[in-house]
Amino acid sequence: MTDRDPFAEGERAARDNIPAGANPYSDGSDEHALWAAGHEKVAGAIEGRGSDGS
Repeated sequence: MTDRDPFAEGERAARDNIPAGANPYSDGSDEHALWAAGHEKVAGAIEGRGSDGS
């Protein structure tokens, strides 16, 4: 049995520029929410670094 971490998978997906819509988990599941949260955490940080405030 493999221990999957949906949050970490979402973070990795965002770093790899995989869109949030590619979430592999069933909509409404805990895993889907965790994957989305991980993706948003990294995607938000990436967007923040790219912003120059103008």
